[in-house]
Amino acid sequence: MTQAYPKLTPNAPQTKSLGKRAQTLRRQLKILYANAHCELDYKNPLELLVATILSAQCTDVRVNQVTPLLFERCRCVHDYAEISQDALEKIVHSTGFFRNKASSIRKTAAVIIERHGGIIPQSLRELSALPGVGRKTANVVLSNAFNIHEGIVVDTHVGRLARRLGLTVHQEPVKIEIDLMKLFKKEEWGILSHWLIWHGRRRCSARKPDCENCELRQLCPSATIL
Repeated sequence: MTQAYPKLTPNAPQTKSLGKRAQTLRRQLKILYANAHCELDYKNPLELLVATILSAQCTDVRVNQVTPLLFERCRCVHDYAEISQDALEKIVHSTGFFRNKASSIRKTAAVIIERHGGIIPQSLRELSALPGVGRKTANVVLSNAFNIHEGIVVDTHVGRLARRLGLTVHQEPVKIEIDLMKLFKKEEWGILSHWLIWHGRRRCSARKPDCENCELRQLCPSATIL
């Protein structure tokens, strides 16, 4: 079923300064995707951490098909540390890069037990230092599991949308993140990534952006139809 999009306030002219245009984009994205949220299924920070590791180069839909069995098998961080590599690979096989992902999950669990007493750390520095995690995954966990905003999640959708909307000229995720952090309020860093991800999935795809029906086209310097 096709999602019905609400009507928006009149689009701002392209001549507006970047800061003002960013705020107009923020207001319109907030209207468009009022229900935006993380589309990975999870019940606690550990499950979100594992699901986010599995989501690399894989769709959230596929991850959500795999995690029910995984979360039933591994209910605590010790279960992930103790499950065999072979058993974990079999469960997560369909997510792709399953050997690396299984290894990262097992090593991360071991580090959490050894260095953090079995508790998921709540800082960007500590989370991003875990095996197979990195800054993007750390931001996902902090924002969605703990409502802590130390940065902005920059995945392929966010990077693509940020460039197409003229919010950055960079390709590197960290540089894109810094540009977005300058333009948006800290308390909205978490939801901003969801707004952009949802728009990327529903309107502004990588290969064939739907500029004709895009609600943001008059704010977008990359739009082919104005």
